[in-house]
Amino acid sequence: SGTLAQIIPPSLVLIVMADVLGRSVGDMYKGAFIPGLVLTGLYIGWVWLNTVFRPLAAPALPPEARTLRGWALARRVAVAMVPPLLLIFLVLGSIFIGWATPTEGGALGAVGALALALVKRKLDRKLLGSAMEATAKITSFVIFILIGSSVFSLVFRGVDGDLWVEHLLLDLPGGQLGFLIVVNTLVFLLAFFLDFFEISFIILPLLAPVAEKLGIDLVWFGILMGVNMQTSFMHPPFGFALFYLRSVAPNKAYTDRVTKKEIAPVTTVQIYWGAVPFVCIQILMVGLIIAFPDIVSRENEVKYD
Repeated sequence: SGTLAQIIPPSLVLIVMADVLGRSVGDMYKGAFIPGLVLTGLYIGWVWLNTVFRPLAAPALPPEARTLRGWALARRVAVAMVPPLLLIFLVLGSIFIGWATPTEGGALGAVGALALALVKRKLDRKLLGSAMEATAKITSFVIFILIGSSVFSLVFRGVDGDLWVEHLLLDLPGGQLGFLIVVNTLVFLLAFFLDFFEISFIILPLLAPVAEKLGIDLVWFGILMGVNMQTSFMHPPFGFALFYLRSVAPNKAYTDRVTKKEIAPVTTVQIYWGAVPFVCIQILMVGLIIAFPDIVSRENEVKYD
């Protein structure tokens, strides 16, 4: 579910692609709203089917661990969920209502996060310095990727590589549908080895002009590419979500504090195989967007030749 952050606002992927495609971030956010909900529903459906047909895959808490019930449980959930939901509304609500631009919404989110940390008495100089350092690093990484992609694009266009790619894609059989099938296959394979930043800054500028000449709405195309690139977070060798899980999943057997039973470790191979169904779900979502273009936007229809 952590990969949903790449397609559900305030997604960084959508912000980057909006800049590359020359489209409004707000339009990209609105276009991704329904696909994000559908993808979430597909995830929930897969998990629910597992609990029905493979109950041992998601066992319930043992009775001795069920210490919270009724209002106590509801109060704990409210305390945990309400502040993050308010923060999300502060960012997305201000953008959708029209009170703020995406940049201003991001600033409101940063201020809101600082306020929450301050209210919980967790904001100190060390935490603030760490957040600022991490922000500076990420910004520097993005800038260097931009510099590298700009140099590549300049040389590539200097030898008319962009025209060669454009003619190649325009001459594909099947018109729009043939182009979408080839491009999505290409991006899916590239996502095994490249991060979404590299794909957005290097590959997408070569594909967008062809899509526009074929009459494909670029907001719709951007959402489609965003869902496709989302798979890069879930398959090896550069699946960041898999690395995150590896860092928190136990790699050695341990004794559970409540049940006193020995719990087997989670292997890296198990994490990889566990991600396969969710990658398949994302591929299914790509197919659904192509088959039913109105999932993204009813204002910009895509009709296949």
